[in-house]
Amino acid sequence: MPDRRTAQEALERLTVDVPDWPEPGVTFKDITPVLADHQAFSAIITALAAAGRDDHGAVVVDKVVGMEARGFILAAPVALALGVGFVPVRKAGKLPREAHAVTYSLEYGQATLELHRDAISPGERVLLVDDVLATGGTVDATRRLIEACGGTATGASVLMELGFLEPRRLTGDLPVATLLTI
Repeated sequence: MPDRRTAQEALERLTVDVPDWPEPGVTFKDITPVLADHQAFSAIITALAAAGRDDHGAVVVDKVVGMEARGFILAAPVALALGVGFVPVRKAGKLPREAHAVTYSLEYGQATLELHRDAISPGERVLLVDDVLATGGTVDATRRLIEACGGTATGASVLMELGFLEPRRLTGDLPVATLLTI
């Protein structure tokens, strides 16, 4: 079973910085080489799933939520590893049924996220999974969507945290497990 350090080393070794994308001044963290490496991908999924278990290894969440788009790639296998359901949080206008919506600020603009109103049942415990914690806005917006359904966000698990943007100002008291802080 790979450990957290194995996942961190894989991220450091395989993540590619893409300067000035999607716009000038932004450095995009390309994780596709990590995903293409079976051992690295397995290690990060195991490490991300640890946030959904207690100290004895028991699963303590009922659902895993992944935020569009790279969060989907990570959250679905985390849900499978934990033996719970996966729920997508989508950009505005992508869900076909009645949804809750939250608009929030990004590091370079604004966005709206949506969650089907019946995706999370009242009282369900939910783990949020995403690739990068930048400003904290996506995690905060997703937590508000979960709460609008009556669920409880128990924590977030992310590959990378951009510490220089101080994202934890918006995540508040939500426990956030990060594999790598930049």
